[in-house]
Amino acid sequence: MKTLIIVNPTSGRGYAETVIPKIDELLSAHGLDFEIVRTERPWHAAELAQEAAAEGVDVVVSASGDGTANEVLNGLMRARAEGFDKTALGLLPIGTGNDFAYGMGIGEEMVRNCETLAKNERILMDVGIVRGGDYPEGRYFGNGVGIGFDAAVGFEAEKIHWARGLLAYLIAAMRTVFLYYKAPTVEISYNDETFSQPSLMISIMNGQRMGGGFYMTPNASPSDGLLDLCIASEAGKLRIFELINYFLKGTQAGQPEIKVGQTNAIRVKALQGTLPAHCDGETLCKAGSQLEIELLPQALPFITPSL
Repeated sequence: MKTLIIVNPTSGRGYAETVIPKIDELLSAHGLDFEIVRTERPWHAAELAQEAAAEGVDVVVSASGDGTANEVLNGLMRARAEGFDKTALGLLPIGTGNDFAYGMGIGEEMVRNCETLAKNERILMDVGIVRGGDYPEGRYFGNGVGIGFDAAVGFEAEKIHWARGLLAYLIAAMRTVFLYYKAPTVEISYNDETFSQPSLMISIMNGQRMGGGFYMTPNASPSDGLLDLCIASEAGKLRIFELINYFLKGTQAGQPEIKVGQTNAIRVKALQGTLPAHCDGETLCKAGSQLEIELLPQALPFITPSL
């Protein structure tokens, strides 16, 4: 079984580079046939993954954060569209948020995660695709799409270099509330229902968590054939801080501003204002007008912890 390990050395504020020797040691101890490759530029991970699948590599592992994992996912899905559909995705989360891995049941314990790769137990995971913004042709995602406030928070978090994970997102959330965020008025269509409202944020999830600790859809499953939705209407500044506390515990369902649901496709259109949006933490657009999201059920083999 040939395995390619793709490492973004800048992930986790440079932490990923420091753990490469440990990854090498642990995987060698399991007798795996593997190669470690470092990324050199944006979208390099997608190119490496797509090439590996075309060459018949059995498993491509993203040893990085959510952004690189998303690139690897996109490379593998593009390879599958070309008929190279045997390669599985694996994750070694060593980035900042690691939300994609969390949603797939992968923790941050390196020894256990390397054992998972060695055991090579697989499920078929659902994969989402979002079209619009800077990606009219579509970009795949494994964890989720965030539209509105949480996307604006993510853009702000990228400017914070002295903190990682949840702390960086909490600081960014405070900055976003007080500096500039105004909820756009949007039209939302799914499950034969269409409604309009000023919307603080719209989370369209395959996994459960974003921002390193905000539980947007705590009961979501990445293999149930459905996207889970959390739609928040407009809220004042103080109320946003109250809602953040609910999201940190995953208990926001039932709050008057929150609408939850499930679907396999959804469209969000800006009626007033624009749509800042991300998928798996990667920028989709900073001022989009319309996004269309759908789920591709059981689309990709994934190396999972013991079943």
